[in-house]
Amino acid sequence: MIRFENLSKSFWVGGERRVVIDDLNLTLPSGASLALLGRNGSGKSTLMQIIAGIMRPDTGRVVSDGAMSWPVAFGGSFHGELTGAQNVRFVARIYGVDTDSLIAFVEDFAELGKHFHMPVRTYSAGMKSRLTFGTSMGIRFDTYLVDEVTAVGDVAFKRKSQAVFRDRMERSGAIMVSHSMPELRRFCDSGIVLDRGKLHYFEDLEEAIKLHEGLMG
Repeated sequence: MIRFENLSKSFWVGGERRVVIDDLNLTLPSGASLALLGRNGSGKSTLMQIIAGIMRPDTGRVVSDGAMSWPVAFGGSFHGELTGAQNVRFVARIYGVDTDSLIAFVEDFAELGKHFHMPVRTYSAGMKSRLTFGTSMGIRFDTYLVDEVTAVGDVAFKRKSQAVFRDRMERSGAIMVSHSMPELRRFCDSGIVLDRGKLHYFEDLEEAIKLHEGLMG
């Protein structure tokens, strides 16, 4: 369960206050795989970071009854001066999981080769995504926050990413952002649409996609 209580967030843009999350009061079900839809700039990444506890809302709060991952594609998840391996070791300690097992999983999964032992600041965006996705998938969360990351890499790596994500979804829920409707249909069963600061929940994913496509015009 994820519950939004009077949740609001705004930013100052060009001298004007822009509201991206507007007094949300909504409860999302436990164990659901939710597609998060919305136009570019609607606040999807902002909402994901608030849910994860990375960004503070202006008002209100998010209440959850399970363990939540960080937003998988969020570049600020790892320290740039530390190597990939050192970052994974730090995450393992924070979440109380076996360090050696997590490092072995991520090193094998991310396919970074020698770069796994080099500073993350030297990584390309795709390499960072592999590292963050692999680290997240190596820890058992109740809800995974995923942003476009299964699209990273070549065909073989995409297949591997989708396979491990599908395995995690058998035991956990997710909130997933993607511009690919086929991908959302593959992994999600319900949908939420963020529009003008308001969040609309649909138990039927197709209804959420229909509203989203209508808003896109």
